[in-house]
Amino acid sequence: MLVCCGGGHRVRSWLTFVTGLFECLCFAGAVFGWASLVFVLKGDGYFRQLCVNTTSSNGTYIDCSEQDEKLSLIFTIASFMNNFLTLPNGFLFDRFGTMVTRLLGISIYTTGTMLIAFSNAALSIILFPALSCIAVGGILFLVTNMQVGNLFGSRRSTIITLYNGAFDSSSAIFLIIKLLHESGVSLQASFLFLSSCSVIHLLRTFLLMPRKHIPYPLPEDYTYGMSCGQKRSYSIEGKSANEGNIQTPAAITEETALQEDSPSSQSKPDKSFRSCALSWFFLWHLVWLSVMQLRHYLFIGTLNPMLNRLTAGDPALVSTYTNAFAITQLCGVLCAPWNGLLMDRHKGRARKPGESEHEADLQASILSLSLTALQCVLFSVCAASPLLPLQYLTFILQVLNRSFLYGGNAAFISVAFPPAHFGKLYGLVMALSAVVSLLQYPCFALIKGPLGGDPLYVNIALTLVTLLAFIHPAYVYIHCRRQAAQRGRTTN
Repeated sequence: MLVCCGGGHRVRSWLTFVTGLFECLCFAGAVFGWASLVFVLKGDGYFRQLCVNTTSSNGTYIDCSEQDEKLSLIFTIASFMNNFLTLPNGFLFDRFGTMVTRLLGISIYTTGTMLIAFSNAALSIILFPALSCIAVGGILFLVTNMQVGNLFGSRRSTIITLYNGAFDSSSAIFLIIKLLHESGVSLQASFLFLSSCSVIHLLRTFLLMPRKHIPYPLPEDYTYGMSCGQKRSYSIEGKSANEGNIQTPAAITEETALQEDSPSSQSKPDKSFRSCALSWFFLWHLVWLSVMQLRHYLFIGTLNPMLNRLTAGDPALVSTYTNAFAITQLCGVLCAPWNGLLMDRHKGRARKPGESEHEADLQASILSLSLTALQCVLFSVCAASPLLPLQYLTFILQVLNRSFLYGGNAAFISVAFPPAHFGKLYGLVMALSAVVSLLQYPCFALIKGPLGGDPLYVNIALTLVTLLAFIHPAYVYIHCRRQAAQRGRTTN
């Protein structure tokens, strides 16, 4: 391969990173641009038969609440599948490696885009499996790309959060489809183009991705992807083998010896998957993710009917605010790296005597976890407001918080638990949080039914529930204080 033979490993690492960023940005999280796609689907008559003429004191009008409920159910199921199937996919990734996982993801994603390409109003039911396939295939792209952060050592968390931010920003793809649709390009043509892009994913899988996994820390002679038959020492960012993420056996041995001498060495050796999954760290992290994810999913799934209510059904205003929401999603890739920088800010600094890198990583995660929870509370308060212009601020807070949420989720799992269990633990936390996210549909039914379309009480309840997210950073803070106290007693 030209990149390997001519440009060397450093060029290949950057090419892998950039193409992975493009993949996440343009494909992986498209399902979360659902609000834009709903606008197109309604215009093309999907589930239009559920709209009925209703008479009230103000006259006769068309009631499409059942159509909204059906479309909301599609997103509920797709978002559930997006998270829940991450568990078996995580096991698949840990067991069989990158190539097998990516080939599965490409197949599923292409199936989803092809189903929509050949759907129409008479076959609206096809949207159920189609959107779920796009969701599941997209998350597999993200899972296989996050390991690229292992190539960049001190910037590992920043790279992971950047990929998650790109995943969020890819929801703008459905905005592009909406704008093209308004310009005369059919929904079918747009999704046929997305299907043809599978060739790009296949080329990247075989040429730029490892067959198995990218380890952390990197061995001195590590190579991946298509090579030229020779191995050479790996140099990234101009660092020698003993710096950054690249470690020689001697360096690894020395680090291991230092860790064994530290007071926290009992927690450093790789734990079993079971012990990790049953730990308090994992439990509170699950609560942290689940309550905030539920708030986001309900907001995205009900955005179209919410805008219809706040604009009194004005199609032009609904379209304007839908476009504004989708455009703000593009900023996810810009917001996410700040979270990674928060978590990586201790890299390169001298650690306290006896403090391991694992402890430093945990200490650095406290601010990130707390700030993410605070953002969600502010976003939820704004979303509960019936003021239409305030929704611009809601959109900004939503994309900022969502970028921090998913980037922080992956980054915390990567630093708090052994790398050997990353795929399984990431899949497990996403799967369990998906079960909680199913509550969005009964919430939507409650709003449409007993509450008469007014979501105020549900929004207030969800805002109070999001306060539970602060328990996680508080627990990590207490744990770090205990570790520091233990170090102090041992030193004295």
